Amino acid sequence: MSKQELVVLGQDSAEGCCPTLLSAPMSEGQAVELAKVFKALGDPVRLRLLSMIASREGGEICVCDLTPAFDLSQPTISHHLKLLKQAGLIASERRGTWVYYRLLPAMTDHLSAVLTNPQTQPLEPLEAPAGAAS
Repeated sequence: MSKQELVVLGQDSAEGCCPTLLSAPMSEGQAVELAKVFKALGDPVRLRLLSMIASREGGEICVCDLTPAFDLSQPTISHHLKLLKQAGLIASERRGTWVYYRLLPAMTDHLSAVLTNPQTQPLEPLEAPAGAAS
């Protein structure tokens, strides 16, 4: 298990727990830490794994139930799960020969807070450049 502690962005700010991307510029250190989490989420397999874990009734799922959903080897699935765990998105517990995974909602709540628009009205969407795929 990783002993790395995750830094809560903006914890010392007068505005509250977490300044959003729209309320204050991020420090270089904060950007580096947050980029690790987004990098973990930047792979379709890892995003699907996280979704499967998070949406599972009871809040946890056995790796034996995750592996058959993909056309990938068990070591590859384990690697993806390891990256999600290192990013602080999931936790695991070994029970006998199986490992069970559960979502760590503090991290997804933190991501949500960072990405939230603090304004009461939605931002205007950017127009796509000419020739861009929609």
